[in-house]
Amino acid sequence: MDSLLFIEDDDAIRVALSLALEDEGYEVRQAEDGRGGLRAFTDKEPDLVLLDLRLPDISGFEVCRTLRSTSIVPIIIVTAQTDTYDLVAGLEAGADDYVTKPVVPKELAARIRAALRRVHLHDTPATARSSRFGDVELRREQGIALKGDLELNLTKTEFRLLCEFADHVGMVLSRDQLLERVWGYEYLGDSRLVDAHVRRLRVKIEDHPDDPKLIVTARGIGYRLLP
Repeated sequence: MDSLLFIEDDDAIRVALSLALEDEGYEVRQAEDGRGGLRAFTDKEPDLVLLDLRLPDISGFEVCRTLRSTSIVPIIIVTAQTDTYDLVAGLEAGADDYVTKPVVPKELAARIRAALRRVHLHDTPATARSSRFGDVELRREQGIALKGDLELNLTKTEFRLLCEFADHVGMVLSRDQLLERVWGYEYLGDSRLVDAHVRRLRVKIEDHPDDPKLIVTARGIGYRLLP
């Protein structure tokens, strides 16, 4: 049984969604603030974290960055914030996905299943081949990427995104294609999820991530990996 940690200060939302997710077959632990969530995570690392951005003690952004500094566990933001800045900031802090309140339990469960599928695919390599572009080496059989002799600290979503680019070197991939292939579902035309992850990936793999001539480049309708 997959385990979830739900960090949310609104008792009604936390309890109602936890019960709905338990009905979906998940083990759900709850925390009502950021510090409690970090303690619960340390006590027993879950398979996935659900995280509110607006917590009463420390912000969800800080919680996300702290979790991401030590773990690649999937993080889904559950928030009332629809402002682009807040959502992108949450994704760039290390979250893999987000849903906005009021949350539809079935939609949230679908997002959780998609995130956990990505984890299982990452942990069960399909091939034993490696790819190289520039000074970056992608070792799929080990689930890691190297820049020179150093291993890159990629989340599982970032690793799958990089694999997708490596499989289509020189080709432009639309945001919708990346959402389907990497996240496993359509995202109703919202490009913020892809854009934030590509920016974060570029920072990790490029020496000059703002230079459009390097590795992953935007071309209006999508992104590509330069040969």
